[in-house]
Amino acid sequence: MLQIPLWNRILIWGVVLAGLAFAMPNLFYERVERHNDAVAVIEDTGAATEALEADRAMWPDFLPATLVNLGLDLRGGAHLLAEVQVEDVYEARMDALWPEVRDALRDVRDQVGTIRRQDAPAGELRVQISNADGIAAAVAAVRVLAQPVVSLTGGFTAQTLDVSGTGDMISVMLSPEEQAATNDRTMQQSVEIVRRRVDEAGTREPTIQRQGEDRVLIQVPGIGSAQELKELIGTTARLTFHPVVGRASNAETQVESRQLLLPSIDEPGVFYILEQTPVVTGDDLVDSQPAFDQQSGQPAVTFRFNPTGARAFGEYTSANVGAPFAIVLDGEVISAPTIRSAITGGSGQITGNFTVQQSTELAILLRAGALPAEMVFLEERTIGPELGADSIAAGQTAALIAFVAVLVFMVLSYGLFGVFAAIALVLNVGLIFGVLSLIGATLTLPGIAGIVLTIGMAVDANVLVFERIREELRTARGPARAIELGYERALSAIIDANLTTFIIAVILFTLGAGPVRGFAVTLGIGIVTSVFTAIYVTRLLVVTWFAWARPKTIEV
Repeated sequence: MLQIPLWNRILIWGVVLAGLAFAMPNLFYERVERHNDAVAVIEDTGAATEALEADRAMWPDFLPATLVNLGLDLRGGAHLLAEVQVEDVYEARMDALWPEVRDALRDVRDQVGTIRRQDAPAGELRVQISNADGIAAAVAAVRVLAQPVVSLTGGFTAQTLDVSGTGDMISVMLSPEEQAATNDRTMQQSVEIVRRRVDEAGTREPTIQRQGEDRVLIQVPGIGSAQELKELIGTTARLTFHPVVGRASNAETQVESRQLLLPSIDEPGVFYILEQTPVVTGDDLVDSQPAFDQQSGQPAVTFRFNPTGARAFGEYTSANVGAPFAIVLDGEVISAPTIRSAITGGSGQITGNFTVQQSTELAILLRAGALPAEMVFLEERTIGPELGADSIAAGQTAALIAFVAVLVFMVLSYGLFGVFAAIALVLNVGLIFGVLSLIGATLTLPGIAGIVLTIGMAVDANVLVFERIREELRTARGPARAIELGYERALSAIIDANLTTFIIAVILFTLGAGPVRGFAVTLGIGIVTSVFTAIYVTRLLVVTWFAWARPKTIEV
């Protein structure tokens, strides 16, 4: 006999109602989105303005406020393809290595004589010694600085440096193995820093992923333009602190090979001559926040070093009281104060002609960290929201046509049982959106295609069951027994058919990227919900109807 325990019925309807509750906010997308944004701002800042409270009141707090995030092709936004100049890291590594090389050669000065750094191609460090007979000792002393290569794939057999000597010249470069490991680390760091910068700006569900050897794909829905996105992530935001050698008023002023001539932001026409090797860099920053200068009341940015940076900064300022030092951001001197006393606390403040927005953006960039290398944008596109609206409309039309076609087919083929399948199909679509909303998934055009495909596939299980019920009726079994056996004997075929498709969806998600993964997510979720609605929801509808109508015969 057809029997479904009460607890089972309650559980089935509970799952259905919960899924529909999580899907419901998508019917009021703009209102719920403004509510969520207002709640997030109030929680972050602790301040609730009238406008924020008005937006918050657009949706009741006690109702679910989960939404399906719309992808770039549906919402509009910005698309960038950037190339990371990994060679810049080689040059920075060699520049940072020079003090260690100099100290190592000084330890064998009696054999090598005087030492002097020479100009060299980017990524190479050349040092000239006065005693050519000591070249072997010099090379040996520098090779001690090499370390085992730490690669992302493991292995410690290679060394980080290639050191060679010819005549009176020593050449130091990164080894090929270290270059490969450096490239991988640089790309991972670049992707992570871009992600942190975009997340700090409060954008929704960005797509940031590595492509190829040295490229990064960046897609951010909802942002105004590609230029706005470039302004957010396009700068390296590299903060450095340099000793000041002097000042100049001409951009053509000649400086020594290991010096820099950089313009001042606050003093037009003034250029600072700085030592190229910084005392400390922004890599040692652990925090940065927008603030206001207590003396002038102007916007400023505070920063705090980690223990290593604090120690280096404290030692330098202790030894150079009364001397100026320059704070350099992306090749411009933003401040050049005089050291009045040792700064040992590991924190400081950057002041300049900032607006509140500029100080906030600078704090975001510094807090997210400096990009390890410059990014060159090879491709940029701005997708307007009207294109996204057209895509959504097209997707809705396709889904509606698919739904109506399936509904008509099921009703014409199976009569009242087809109506039950159609009801389950509606609930199935609601459950798909409920799960997408609950996990915070991003819906794209391929995702809509997955939903449309799911609508067509969702009735397969019902077709198997109904055809099995027809066969049982032909054996002169009663309607109740035919329904029971139909569901029991069709179960294995339903599981086999949907399990194989689900495995394909998992493979697509694991090996695919971007649009392919979006399609796989909606397809996989749709398979799970369609099996649930076919095995449990449709059966519950049939059993409820049969208990109420108690028909002597049934037409399937």
